Amino acid sequence: MDPNLQLSVAILAASALATHLWFRNFEPQSYTPVLVGLLLGPAPLAISLWRHSYFISTSFCLAYPSFYVSVLLSIVVYRLSPLHPLAKYPGPLLARTTKLWAVWKSRDGKLPLCYEYLHARYGPIVRIGPNELSVVEKTLIPHIFGVQGMPKGPIWDGRRITPSNSRNQGNYSLIGQRNSLRHAQLRKAWNRAFSAEALLDYQDIVVNRARELANQLEAACKRNEGQVDIAKWISYFSFDFMGDLAFGCSFDLLQRGDKDGYQASMDKALILPSLTQHVPWLAHAIRLLPVGSSATGAFGAFAVRQAKNRSTQNVIRKDLFYHLVNNTYSEEEASPFPLIVSNAVLAIIAGSDTTASVLSNIVYYLLSSPLYLERLREEIDQSFPSIYDGSTSLDAARLAELPWLNAVINETLRLQPPVPTGLQRAPEQGGGGRAIGTMFVEEGTAIQVPPFVLHRDPRYFSPDPQKFWPDRWILAGKDPKVVLDLGAFIPFSFGPANCVGKRLALLELRFVVALLINRFELDFAAGWDVHSWEANLRDRFVMSKGELMVDMKPRGK
Repeated sequence: MDPNLQLSVAILAASALATHLWFRNFEPQSYTPVLVGLLLGPAPLAISLWRHSYFISTSFCLAYPSFYVSVLLSIVVYRLSPLHPLAKYPGPLLARTTKLWAVWKSRDGKLPLCYEYLHARYGPIVRIGPNELSVVEKTLIPHIFGVQGMPKGPIWDGRRITPSNSRNQGNYSLIGQRNSLRHAQLRKAWNRAFSAEALLDYQDIVVNRARELANQLEAACKRNEGQVDIAKWISYFSFDFMGDLAFGCSFDLLQRGDKDGYQASMDKALILPSLTQHVPWLAHAIRLLPVGSSATGAFGAFAVRQAKNRSTQNVIRKDLFYHLVNNTYSEEEASPFPLIVSNAVLAIIAGSDTTASVLSNIVYYLLSSPLYLERLREEIDQSFPSIYDGSTSLDAARLAELPWLNAVINETLRLQPPVPTGLQRAPEQGGGGRAIGTMFVEEGTAIQVPPFVLHRDPRYFSPDPQKFWPDRWILAGKDPKVVLDLGAFIPFSFGPANCVGKRLALLELRFVVALLINRFELDFAAGWDVHSWEANLRDRFVMSKGELMVDMKPRGK
């Protein structure tokens, strides 16, 4: 072989291997190191070819494609080889090769169904990425999410929505904070905001908003001859309530509809992060493009406006904004404004979209099972006979004790958890890996637990884990044929990074369901395709939904 050719081949192999090892050991979270590696990596080969009589243009045309092919080949061979740390775990060939597989599978929002199929085929531990596992093993949940568990995984580096001139992790919201110590620090303010004392203050807001929802639905019934998209109105309620809770003011969607496009911009803003979460460095590059930043930018700008408006109000009102501003670090030190904005986005999305999807699914499942609906109505009527005329007030403590109401809510949370697949953890960066149960998770490996799949596992929920059957929550512990393992029930996640608003969410669900069932006769709208509801559910980290058309009329009128 020509010595010059030998030298070029050696340079090609060395530079490709070096680039592969660099990316392997220093997983890029932004596009800058990717560009640097891909642009500078072929340079030694191009220079070598140029020095050995090739024209400079020819040298570059030969060097760069050869380099890229070599790097890709090196990466693919390694990821599929027995030398890879995750080689023993089964999974689709493309998933083991590239995370672009997950991007493709996420495009239509049906990733939960994909994961369900994979676990049915491969078992409780499936390799869903070159360096990622999906786990539906109950015994591992405390090791993954518990006090001694792991911090948030890399998907959060690809889910940033708010516009910011700073990528300082100190300004990341609570839910996206990957540093465990920083997360615990941020969590203190949220714990105060959702303490038992604070929930008492919020209860009147929930009741008033729920009554407004019922009144607006009654008016909509008259305008539309009883046929309404109840999912839309529930979303309006949730959005307005989060305005009250987060900023002490309503967004007035129940009164005016989404004329300003606030909710529409939020729904659109969730689509891109649901794709880029799988390839974090790609997220930063896409944000530079107009097509990538328009939807997220519009919603981020909306959150900034709300935070600025609230910050200019000279009132002492203990809403969520108050706690975040005054208590994130200490009683004396206020939070930086970018952090407030990040948390404003978190509050609006996590507090409105999740509750709205669960409430809408409750309505769907009850209308699909009229006997369950009547059973719930009897229970509510007996406890609160006259909610609709205002002579009986809803009481949170009494609602929490209604067995069938809570069974319906829990069963809906089981089948359609508000966050169906996005619970990911990874070893602390620089920590060298973690042992979880009998597994050792190397640094750079992420573990995902999809509640959608876990909650339908017959080992933990049977009989009929795919069926809406609230009786399982009543019969568990009484009927030996009924399996209900609460250790595998994680609709609000698990451990110190679980959903801080869980108690408030349950309060909302109970109030709204009780009020709607007591005040209205409900049925699917005539001619509406009932099967379209589940077909239109989309996993965008939280659940995105379509229309839920119902015929409804006030009871006794």
